[in-house]
Amino acid sequence: MSTEHELEHDQLVWSGTRRGNESANNRLMGEFNRSIVINLIRQERSISRAEIAHRTKLSRSAVSNIITMLLEEGLVNTIGTGESSGGRRPIMLNFNYSAGSVLGIDIAADHLFALTTDLEGNILAQEGQPFNIDMGPELGLPIVIAHIRRTLEQHTANNRRVLGLGLGVPGPLDHTTGTVIAPPIMPGWDRFPLRQYLSREFNMPVLVENDANLAAVAEKWRGAAQGFQNIAYVKAGPGIGCGLILDNKVYRGQRGSAGEIGHITIIRDGPACRCGSAGCLESIAALPAIFSRARLAIKNGRATSLSHAGMLDDLTTEQLVSTANEGDKLARELFEDSGRYIGIALANLINLFNPGIVVLGGELAVADDLLMRPLRETVRSRSLLASYEQTGIVVSQLGCEAVALGAAMTVLQEVFRGPELALGMS
Repeated sequence: MSTEHELEHDQLVWSGTRRGNESANNRLMGEFNRSIVINLIRQERSISRAEIAHRTKLSRSAVSNIITMLLEEGLVNTIGTGESSGGRRPIMLNFNYSAGSVLGIDIAADHLFALTTDLEGNILAQEGQPFNIDMGPELGLPIVIAHIRRTLEQHTANNRRVLGLGLGVPGPLDHTTGTVIAPPIMPGWDRFPLRQYLSREFNMPVLVENDANLAAVAEKWRGAAQGFQNIAYVKAGPGIGCGLILDNKVYRGQRGSAGEIGHITIIRDGPACRCGSAGCLESIAALPAIFSRARLAIKNGRATSLSHAGMLDDLTTEQLVSTANEGDKLARELFEDSGRYIGIALANLINLFNPGIVVLGGELAVADDLLMRPLRETVRSRSLLASYEQTGIVVSQLGCEAVALGAAMTVLQEVFRGPELALGMS
């Protein structure tokens, strides 16, 4: 119970807040009411002013003022009249999802991929290009910025308002500041204030998130994980990371480094890993490790069509998959070994978190059954039955779009979340 002194102090603070911030409070309440109206119109698809007032408990004049502003801004459309309940037929309204757009960018180890969506998350345009994240921010950021500018110029030409930018990066980061923290496959990017830099550069809100987390969001909204509350998305390519959604919320851990499955130790005293440890999953199952094992096998005299294909130095995942599908034993063994190693890590993850579904994405996912068959067999043999028997293990439905689409969708979640961002991101 508060003492008399504490009560007086509370009253003084409240009184001072009312006098000093009354204007700010009124503005915040206006934005809050606007957000409520916007999200109700989105939810109902077709609704009248009177029904909005009834459902929100706002006055008809307040609703009318908000709707007038939304119509002027092009965020709401009139779509004819509805059924009369005794008086004039009401004018029906819906939300204009083409009134603006958001950008989603995937900064990967070896490529950039950008897409734009309307306010419903439908993809409007997309493009990618090669990229080398090892360049660091000094050389890499100008390339990223140019890539974003090309996308923005398309929308300027279409008179489409851009409300925000989402960015996925392949490493742990401080979610609150958008700063990358000691990323193993992003040399030179440690502590770089990526969100602040891009927000100043483009004068718009910027969201920065781990790439696997964003892909998990996209798979939940539009991909293989729809309808699931507990999801693990494993991105396997140049690196291996995992995005976790637990009880419908992205799980980041204490500092933002949850899900770094690529740095689970699989082989004691195994190959050195870029993180500074040894025997990590990434050091034995990611693409660089697969290509390294292929070269070593050929050097040791292993018979394989890879040795005379003239492509080993520039070997791609697609070429390795094609060679394996043609029956090459070494190529098949490379995928089988990686599948088993990833399966060991997934068995541990499934025993720990018991997700409803595990989605495999990233460049290695194109191997499909070459990788998934040994992966599933390993998970089945190493997981507890209670954890495994109701866990689906599937390949991503969204492919290379997953991270950038998740970035755009996460921006949309923020746009519609509350008054401070309710379509004020212009």
